[in-house]
Amino acid sequence: MEYGLRPLGRERFWLWALLTPTLIGLIFGALGSVVATILLSFTKWDLLTPPTWAGLVNYVDLFKDQKMLLSLTNTIKFTAMYVPGVVIVSLLIAVVMNRKMRGVGLFRTAYFLPAVTSAVATALVWNMIYGKDTGILNFLLERLGMQPVCWLCTENALYAVVLVNIWGAIGEGMIIFLAGLTAIPREYYEASEIDGANGFHQFFRITLPLVTPSIFFQTLIATINAFQAYDYIYMLTRRGQGDSSVPVVVFSIYRNAWNFFNYGGASAQAIELTVIVAALMAFYFWLERRFVVYE
Repeated sequence: MEYGLRPLGRERFWLWALLTPTLIGLIFGALGSVVATILLSFTKWDLLTPPTWAGLVNYVDLFKDQKMLLSLTNTIKFTAMYVPGVVIVSLLIAVVMNRKMRGVGLFRTAYFLPAVTSAVATALVWNMIYGKDTGILNFLLERLGMQPVCWLCTENALYAVVLVNIWGAIGEGMIIFLAGLTAIPREYYEASEIDGANGFHQFFRITLPLVTPSIFFQTLIATINAFQAYDYIYMLTRRGQGDSSVPVVVFSIYRNAWNFFNYGGASAQAIELTVIVAALMAFYFWLERRFVVYE
């Protein structure tokens, strides 16, 4: 048995005519760039001279260059703090915002605003908060009789940018969890109340298990975003010589490509990042089969 409708005659012509621009963009823009990145990762190319074959040299350099290793270490640390932070905070806010209370729509909008606000404008605001000499945060610390802190210096920058990135992502996570929470039948809670369950028991015995699909999805998105983190880190931690007080892999790729014109090395880093994320996604899907509850 055949399902669906098949275009006939002129409909088939217009179907392909309308799909062709998208297919061309997909083939040459998406798939073409992936193939080009893979090929460039085996070459030495500075954009000005023809690329020369380098074999596995760029990949070997990934494990020899201390700056590249530092960027990978910072990315892993960033991910380890960012992903749980986004998932936990977003879930807790969504649980609160899922209640019937006055002005809940206004609060939801306020929490979602950072997700749709320009990263550049947001970073400028956080620069005014984190500033060492004129920052709002250090002004409050001095008022309390404490010493000012260099929040964006090397020893504190990682924690500072993680906080900013979590703040910017909780709105999107809240929407995902709200969708999951509203799908839980109200009868489950009513039956548990008859059995004497309190809010604590309802959260851990009903809400948390039934919202695991949303937790799984949000963990996937947060992990991908963590490994792609760039904008806030670039705006907040960039120093005078062009480097960063907390370089991550994407920032290192940018510097290799556009500051040092090492396109082969930058391509190898991009492939490395892709392999790591793909491995994590495979691990997450393995966990999904064991821990995610679908009704």
